[in-house]
Amino acid sequence: MTPPKIALVGAGSTVFAKNLLGDILSFPELAHADIRLFDVDAERLAVTEQVAHRVAQAVGAHPTVTATLDRHRALDGADFVINMIQVGGYRPATVTDFDVPTRHGLRQTIADTLGIGGIMRALRTVPVLLDMSRDMERLCPQTLHLNYVNPMAMNIMGLARQSSIRTVGLCHSVQHTASELAHDLGLRVEEIDFLCAGINHMAFYLKFEHRGEDLYPRLQALAASGQVPATNRVRYEMLRRLGYFVTESSEHFAEYVPYFIKRGRDDLIERFQVPLDEYPRRCEAQIGGWETLRAQLQNPDAPIDVQRSVEYGSLIIHSMVTGQPRVVYGNVMNTGGLIENLPHDCAVEVPCLVDRQGVQPTRIGRIPPQLAALMQTNINVQTLTTEALVTGHREHIYHAAMLDPHAAAELDLDQIWSLVDELLDAHGEFIPAELRRLQAAD
Repeated sequence: MTPPKIALVGAGSTVFAKNLLGDILSFPELAHADIRLFDVDAERLAVTEQVAHRVAQAVGAHPTVTATLDRHRALDGADFVINMIQVGGYRPATVTDFDVPTRHGLRQTIADTLGIGGIMRALRTVPVLLDMSRDMERLCPQTLHLNYVNPMAMNIMGLARQSSIRTVGLCHSVQHTASELAHDLGLRVEEIDFLCAGINHMAFYLKFEHRGEDLYPRLQALAASGQVPATNRVRYEMLRRLGYFVTESSEHFAEYVPYFIKRGRDDLIERFQVPLDEYPRRCEAQIGGWETLRAQLQNPDAPIDVQRSVEYGSLIIHSMVTGQPRVVYGNVMNTGGLIENLPHDCAVEVPCLVDRQGVQPTRIGRIPPQLAALMQTNINVQTLTTEALVTGHREHIYHAAMLDPHAAAELDLDQIWSLVDELLDAHGEFIPAELRRLQAAD
């Protein structure tokens, strides 16, 4: 068996890279893999290279590890490309996505998937992914691109419209939420049987069972009792209203809908424990602890903790290399109507069979109409943002923003237009030239 060539793009995300490498190299069939680490930050890349060797030693693997600042070298002949980049970084890009909207009266929690923050992240991310896909089309046209980068749906849609590279988007919200619900019910997640479908960060468990027992009555009773984890009040409230439980966390979901963050309604923030500005706080904490963490990871005398994560990336690679069939949840285009009552040109999150033939999405059919309708409010924003990126028509950025459920709950149309103008200016060269406010004609 020829060792697979696996490129990690954005490998300076050291902790995430460490987890993925531990997953990959712990499989005996992947223990001699050709690992290519690429990043634009030489210092962070050097740390990840050291960590990669330590992980390999810890699991008894013997991979070839190459660290490079040359993306072409990393991609050349790659069988798999794992993407974990963040265009613009926390500073200045993410800080801008929070600071500017706050000045305009728009409050956010995570701002990386939908809403004003998600739109701006897509505008600066999709062009970079497309540029990378052009390299892949030339250097490794048969590769499978495993995308971990947000905004997931808009990235998948933007690439599908403009690239021939096979791409599947990977997230951990499905498996994480299943574990949370099992914990809430006092059950082992390994004993839970579920079926989930929808769009990324807004997929719902259509079935959630334990040894043949439908667990929804127990979840509904828990929601009605009010004795739910404080950090999950938003999602349990939506269970009460919709009849199904959503995959993404409450701090994410609160800004995908117009019900929980509303101007003049701070009582809602308190009642549902909505963590405003959660993502900046999380990032600042990680930045503050990086030097200590780096020293630990680089210290050859300190033990390195390598445990299998819940990420699907290594499972997909292993199944495609060995032929062992598995089911994972992936984000793919809704080609052929995998979910019948969602648009065919949107990205959906569905169970996928993986074997030597690659990632094969499961056809779900129709989902409950109230779920499809709620998803459509998010798909509207995703579609219009993608249209702006593909056509270069700046007006669709404003259309996406005005149709965003959260922005519309807090701002009027003039405020939304003004906010988009300022954000496009503030992000400058991170935004494609044809979409920049001062360089595009109305």
